Amino acid sequence: MDLVEILGFVSGALCVWLVAIQNVWNWPVGIANNIAFLVLFWTSGIYADSALQLVYLALAAYGWWAWLRGGTEHTTLTVTRTTELQWLLLAVIGVLGTTGLLAYLDMMTDSTAPLPDAATTVLSLLATWGQTRKKLESWWLWIAADLIYVPLYAYKDLWLTAALYTGFLALCVYGLRNWQADYTRAAAGNPASSATGQVSGSEPSATS
Repeated sequence: MDLVEILGFVSGALCVWLVAIQNVWNWPVGIANNIAFLVLFWTSGIYADSALQLVYLALAAYGWWAWLRGGTEHTTLTVTRTTELQWLLLAVIGVLGTTGLLAYLDMMTDSTAPLPDAATTVLSLLATWGQTRKKLESWWLWIAADLIYVPLYAYKDLWLTAALYTGFLALCVYGLRNWQADYTRAAAGNPASSATGQVSGSEPSATS
């Protein structure tokens, strides 16, 4: 346990909580978290997760824009469901991505945990895409990833990070319920929303 892991712990917990309440500031906080984890995972031999942080940086920039301007006619984004076609594409990408990354890690690196490293990397990328588009089911993908992350980090003696991801599971359940409530209210025709994902001085967004 060192300063980098502590920074990753604090920024990671704050980021997920901000996502759960649909606060747009989760994106800059998430960027700080990505930098901390990039360093931590690389020095721990979890190379795919380390490289994943670079992709997260790009997705964070996109997500920041999308939440503010990615809705209809460049309005704030609202919560929606994942379509059948999107699920099919996610499944194909998930299987192919995990298989290809596993082969690369196993043959080309000295990764100490290639299968969970590959699986969590792909799951996290798919979940983050869903998060950038405010897809309700992105929380289920995060839950699946966290259930693998916790024992992986414990195995690597990253106990603070393992504890963080245990907390993430609880936050994911909270986020799922919060987003589901907003989606249900909008589907029932109630304009009220618990979303707080706005910059200071802007009006609250409607959710759908």
